[in-house]
Amino acid sequence: SEAELMKEGGTLISFIWQAQNNKLLEQLGAKRVTALAMDCIPRITRAQKMDALSSMANIAGYRAVIEAAHEFPHFFTGQITAAGKIEPAKVLIIGGGVAGLSAVATAKGLGAIVRAFDTRLAVREQVESLGGEFLELNFPDEDGEGTGGYAKTMSDDFIKAEMKLFAEQSFEVDIIITTALIPGREAPKLITAGMVESMREGSVIVDLAAEQGGNCTLTKPNERIVHHGVTILGYTDLPSRMAALSSRLYSGSIVHLLDEMGGTEKYTIDMDNEVIRGALILKEGAITCPPPKPKNPGPAYSVDTGSRPDKKKSSIDAVPKKETPRSSRMLIKMIALIAAACAMVYVGTNVPDSFLSHFTVFVLACFVGWQVIWNVTPALHTPLMSVTNAISGIIIIGGILQISQPEINATVILGGVAVLLAAINVTGGFLVTNRMLAMLRR
Repeated sequence: SEAELMKEGGTLISFIWQAQNNKLLEQLGAKRVTALAMDCIPRITRAQKMDALSSMANIAGYRAVIEAAHEFPHFFTGQITAAGKIEPAKVLIIGGGVAGLSAVATAKGLGAIVRAFDTRLAVREQVESLGGEFLELNFPDEDGEGTGGYAKTMSDDFIKAEMKLFAEQSFEVDIIITTALIPGREAPKLITAGMVESMREGSVIVDLAAEQGGNCTLTKPNERIVHHGVTILGYTDLPSRMAALSSRLYSGSIVHLLDEMGGTEKYTIDMDNEVIRGALILKEGAITCPPPKPKNPGPAYSVDTGSRPDKKKSSIDAVPKKETPRSSRMLIKMIALIAAACAMVYVGTNVPDSFLSHFTVFVLACFVGWQVIWNVTPALHTPLMSVTNAISGIIIIGGILQISQPEINATVILGGVAVLLAAINVTGGFLVTNRMLAMLRR
C-alpha cells in the first residue's frame, strides 16, 4: 500500500529484499521509481561504511544474548559461595557471522563458557580471538565459505556430522543461539525437536533465523514458546528493541551512501560506480538487478568474518621458496660487517673534519633512536609507529644541532621548523597509539 504513495519517478532507498518481493518491484516499476536496496550493497572493503546488514546483525547478536539472559533462570558467570559452587552457563552459538561473533563477545563478557560452530574454517580465528571455543568437524577438504561472506550448502556427509555434533552439544549447553542463513533459501533446520527435548529444563534457544523459517523446527516467528521446559525465542525485531542505536547506525549508512552518490550538490546515479550499481535494483522503473560481474574484481571482505574469501594462492606463493642455508647467511653477514667496517675506516681517514663530526652525530642518532624506539613492547607500539617516531627522533636531533648556532639565519629557522613538526609527529603518534589501546580496555 505504501508503494502506491510513491511519487512518480521518485527514489527509494531501503531494505527491499527483491528476491522475496517481486510484486513490490512491479508496483515500484509502474511508478517509474528508482530503487536502491540497502541489502544489496556489495561486500567490498570500500562499501563497509554503507553495510547496514552488518550493523543490524551486530545489534541482533548482542540483543540475542541479552534476551537469553533474561529468560535463563541462572547466572551467566560462575561463582563460589558459602552456599555452594555455581557453574557458569554454557552457550552454543551456531553461525560465526557478524551476529554470531557479536553474540560470542557478549556472552563471553557476561562470564559464560562460549562455544561456536561455523562451516567456514576462517571463522576459527575470529571466535578464538573473542575467547570462545571453536567446534570443528574433521572435513579438511570442505569449507563452507560462499560468495559475499555467506556460508554455502555443504555435502550430505558434512550435514550428518554437523547434526550429530549439535545433538551432543544439546545435552551439555544451557543456551543455544542460531544465526545460520543461506541467501535466497529457507533457513536450514539445525535443531530438531528431539534436541530441544534433550536440553535441561530452563534452557533457552534464541533463533535469529526465525524470519526465514528458523533454524529450530519448533520456532514460531515473533513468538516465545516453551517446549519441555525449554524457552524458544523467535523474535524478528531484535534491532528494533534497541531502536535508538539501530536508527543511528542505519542513518549513518544512508548518509555514507548519499555521499557516495555525490551528496546534495552533485547527486547522481553513476552506473560505473560498483557500490551504486550493486545496490541499484530499479532505475526509472526498469529492473537492473542482478548487476554485471566486475571485470577485475578487487579483494572482497567477508561480512560475516572480516576475512577474504579468496583462498587461491598467487603464482608467487605457489613457487616453493628456497631457504638459504644457515652457514651461507652467516657468511653474508660477515661480509657485510667487514664491508661496513672498511667503509667507516675510509670515511674516517679521507673526509674533512666538519663532515666527520656531522656524520658521527648522524650515526649516533640513528643507533640511539633505533635502540630507544624499537625496543618498546610491540603491544604498546606498532612497528609502523616505531619506525616513523625513530625517523622523527633523528630529525629532532638534527634540528637541535642547527638551532644551536649563535646567529639567526635560514639554517636556524629551518632547524626550528623541523624540530616543531617532528615533535608534533612524535606526540601525535603516541596519542594515536594510546587511543588505540584505550579501545581494547574494559
